[in-house]
Amino acid sequence: MSSGIKGKIALVFGASQGLGEAIAHRFGYEGCSVIACDINKDNVEKVAKEVNTKYKVETLAFNVDVTKEEEVSAAVLATVKKFGRLDIMVSNAGILIAEDIADFSVEKWRKVIDVNLVGYFICAKQAAKVMKEQKSGAIIQINSKSGKKGSFRSSAYAASKFGGIGLTQSIALDLAPFNVRVNSVCPGNLLDSPLWVNSLYEQYAKKWGITKEQVRQKYIDQVPLKRGCTYDDVTNVVVFLAGEDASYMTGQAINVTGGQEMR
Repeated sequence: MSSGIKGKIALVFGASQGLGEAIAHRFGYEGCSVIACDINKDNVEKVAKEVNTKYKVETLAFNVDVTKEEEVSAAVLATVKKFGRLDIMVSNAGILIAEDIADFSVEKWRKVIDVNLVGYFICAKQAAKVMKEQKSGAIIQINSKSGKKGSFRSSAYAASKFGGIGLTQSIALDLAPFNVRVNSVCPGNLLDSPLWVNSLYEQYAKKWGITKEQVRQKYIDQVPLKRGCTYDDVTNVVVFLAGEDASYMTGQAINVTGGQEMR
């Protein structure tokens, strides 16, 4: 455990599955106390229990809808009551709804913005209240390569992620005088994640008339390093940004895309 975050208090929103679950586990591995929050109550409680059992660290679990400020605030306040501080907050909760612009309902479009952008704002706001007082902390948003480049039939998702980077940069300026750092991580395609394995491969295979294996290869071929993004690729960067080795980094949006996105 050489990351320098052992003993830190880490709060993860969107922690019940996939990348968020992997982040919770990684913080546990690094010796952090882990507070896992998600709209899926059963899953997030399971994740917290697994992290506690596997890494022998303290954990809490909260059922939280990130679009509801009172629920986010309650989780942050409960964390501070239990541990006395909050060192790391990761905003990972997000949704993706893909529609052609001419067919995209305003209701669905707003929902994506509400979860991905307003939800991040709410989580960052509540974490900032604590971190400003203690004059330390790291806020990390899980963004996307779609935060750097528009995405086909995903105008709401891309808009939410472009907005997320603007929010990261702006609140980094707000919080810099208080020694609180704010950064985003922009992963590439997590080709072994539940979203791809349980949904996207089959959708794209039917759409393009090819096999699921050919769909996977199509996406790998778009990456200069010729492989998909893994959870470890992302959590390595998250841990770095959370620790003192990144003490001179704030307002950044770090690509983890194997060279697919370089802006």
